[in-house]
Amino acid sequence: MSKTALITGASAGIGQAAARLFVAAGWRVIGTGRRAERLQALTTELGSDKFHGAVFDVRDEAARDAALAALPEAFREIDLLVNNAGLALGVKKAQDADLAQWKTMVDTNVVALMSMTHRLLPDLITRKGAIINIASVAGTYPYPVGNVYAGTKAFVQQFTQCLRTDLHGKGVRVTQIDPGMAETEFTLVRTDGDTAASNAAYSGMNPMTAEDIAATLVWVADLPPHLNINKLEMMPVSQSLAGFQIAREG
Repeated sequence: MSKTALITGASAGIGQAAARLFVAAGWRVIGTGRRAERLQALTTELGSDKFHGAVFDVRDEAARDAALAALPEAFREIDLLVNNAGLALGVKKAQDADLAQWKTMVDTNVVALMSMTHRLLPDLITRKGAIINIASVAGTYPYPVGNVYAGTKAFVQQFTQCLRTDLHGKGVRVTQIDPGMAETEFTLVRTDGDTAASNAAYSGMNPMTAEDIAATLVWVADLPPHLNINKLEMMPVSQSLAGFQIAREG
């Protein structure tokens, strides 16, 4: 019998690629997002019996609950939650950053993720389902201008591992995926639509693609139910860890 995955942030990037690959692997998919036209295009592409678009902002709990209450019968039993929706805003150091952007990142990357998880946990426990949280290498390795974005991803990492501990014995699998550089709309959003800056970030470095990460999500989800991938870190070959920075006097 086909299983059902709920993927947040399915209107672009990793979430959109994941919706396609999960459907190709035989899953039904509920894809959430704010852009109705993109979700409708996915429904047309993948078929309404395989993909259901749920239009809401993950920060809006009332809209989320209304969308879940309105799910078609075939999509009501959710076996997998992929917490993918998230964003980085701004490229300024902490002392120059916009506080409103910081708060938006926390509300989206932290509060909405934990709220969605809390909402679906009872059903996931009943169905012995799975949770995959998209974190980032930024949650592990500091870098200039990472500040609050990196902090939110560090939360996702620790929250995921604590979920794993709390759900011990319940049969629920919990995984964190920590991607490095992948060419999606991520940098466009972070730079407020600066195409030149986005192109420069990925120029000549052969980054990962949304499909690379989506294929990994499907692999994790389709493993036998007695296996759990606790955490998985992914980088393009061209990206590696840098050394410490040193400010010298004189």
